[in-house]
Amino acid sequence: MDQQQATERAEEIIRQAVDGMSPKPTLKRTGLAPVGACVADDHSAGERQQVALSYQLTGVPGSEAKKLVRQARDAWVKRGYEFQGSDGDWSDPFPSVSMRTVPDDFWMTALTGVVDKAKGEGLAAISVTSPCFAADGSGGSGGSATAEPSAFRGTAPDEPAERRARDHSSRLYDALRVRHAAPREGEGLATYRDDTGAYAHHAWSTEPLTEQAMVRAVAGARAHFEGLGWRVRQLPGTTGVPGLAARNATDGTVVRLAPASDGVLRVAVATPVADPGVRVA
Repeated sequence: MDQQQATERAEEIIRQAVDGMSPKPTLKRTGLAPVGACVADDHSAGERQQVALSYQLTGVPGSEAKKLVRQARDAWVKRGYEFQGSDGDWSDPFPSVSMRTVPDDFWMTALTGVVDKAKGEGLAAISVTSPCFAADGSGGSGGSATAEPSAFRGTAPDEPAERRARDHSSRLYDALRVRHAAPREGEGLATYRDDTGAYAHHAWSTEPLTEQAMVRAVAGARAHFEGLGWRVRQLPGTTGVPGLAARNATDGTVVRLAPASDGVLRVAVATPVADPGVRVA
């Protein structure tokens, strides 16, 4: 797959969701440029890319947002696409649903952002993200796997980077609307160095969640990051609920959310250290 093929397929998935909608919305592009570095390769040199398209469904009453999200879900189900985790909670006035195409593995989300909670008015949005592909169009895997922080060397703390990592963590915590758990071994704040540079790493976990609560939390995180213009990519998980990776193009921060088998949502925030000459301890 190359950039053109990925873009055309992502646009097709959007059209499949929107063409039969009633009332008919107007698509408003949101987010960053549609083509960027593969979010899953946050420590790579950019060998792989991916396409990410996000649209708000505007020009319709706010009371119709839930209906539009459900229509998108129905259109994708009709084409044999699969759910990531469970179906949306349609008793919720602001539902969301995450799915993937078969067999080419594009990931998409239809969700409802809150406009007026008291009146039940929202704003529907749709996003589609392609699998990662080689930047040169060769189709090679490229990129490099992201090792666990324990595989990296500790460095002297970098206060500005650690502050940025904590700030991103704090804002995400507010968006998730779930309680955090007591720190586990290996969690907390530290500064590391690997072959690509140094970065501040902040790791923490939520309390155990039900599957529905986990789906809502991950969807809320996606809405949070997309609203801030971050590039977002869903990631395969070890449970029925997919994980999430998001990258901030401004400061290079990468956030990963990983649903675990014990029901907790594990969060890792990695913010690059601005000074490449940071001294290794």
